[in-house]
Amino acid sequence: MSTEQEVWTAICRYDDLLPERGACALVDGQQVALFRTYDGEVYALSNYDPFGKAFVLSRGIVGTRGGAPTVASPLYKHVFDLRNGQCLDDPAVAVPVVAVRRRDDVIEVGWGP
Repeated sequence: MSTEQEVWTAICRYDDLLPERGACALVDGQQVALFRTYDGEVYALSNYDPFGKAFVLSRGIVGTRGGAPTVASPLYKHVFDLRNGQCLDDPAVAVPVVAVRRRDDVIEVGWGP
């Protein structure tokens, strides 16, 4: 969901994101993990894995759990819901979600004020 306050940054073309794979982008000094699922949706999270304390989520395994699109960290395999960043293995932990949209064929991420 966007607001008038968000600043949108073009990242890549939609077709540059491979289905069920992650990609990382550096936006204003922040690492953003982008994911395109087989159904064509695009999600964006912080690339930081709070368990492994490393910027690696974009290299995780994309899948589903209980119908939710997910990514499993490549380090300790904790699974995060791509829609809201919630860790499905430890409900006390979540990673920040980054606003993402597709404008024409370009993927953009948005940052609030």
